[in-house]
Amino acid sequence: MNNSIQIRKALIQDRQSLAALCSITFYDTYHAYNTKENMDLFLEQHFNIDTVSNELNDLSNTFILAVEDEELCGYVKLSESNPPHQLKENEVIEIARIYSVKEKIGEGIGQLLLDESISIAKQKQKQFIWLGVWKENKRAIAFYQKNKFEIFGEHHFILGKDVQDDWLMQLSVQ
Repeated sequence: MNNSIQIRKALIQDRQSLAALCSITFYDTYHAYNTKENMDLFLEQHFNIDTVSNELNDLSNTFILAVEDEELCGYVKLSESNPPHQLKENEVIEIARIYSVKEKIGEGIGQLLLDESISIAKQKQKQFIWLGVWKENKRAIAFYQKNKFEIFGEHHFILGKDVQDDWLMQLSVQ
């Protein structure tokens, strides 16, 4: 585990560097599996400064940053809106996105961000923390299963114009 990583809440002043981090980490994770057109469309729609600013200002979202030597190296976006129908009767929070820069994968940043997410879920007195993960992302699925997440359903994720299938996974935090 890397002890030089600091975890902190994102501020609106972080919007430009956060938008860049979102774009870079998503691209690095998925570009090899998708067309350039679909990647470009998704990145343009979801990780521009205005969209990221709106997400930061939305009170149903919480962004947590991993920082090393004043450089962003990972983040998680937590969301308290739009739970899947299977969890509508519960108090839940979603890990909408969790990424680290490719150079730091395997150094414990994901675990630090996940642990902080679980801590926030407990502070907010949520019953479950949940997420969607692409069915082909075996490394991420193994990471979540190692952390006791269980598959409870599936949904579609639209990347550009491509419809992909995600597992829905949950963890009880009570």
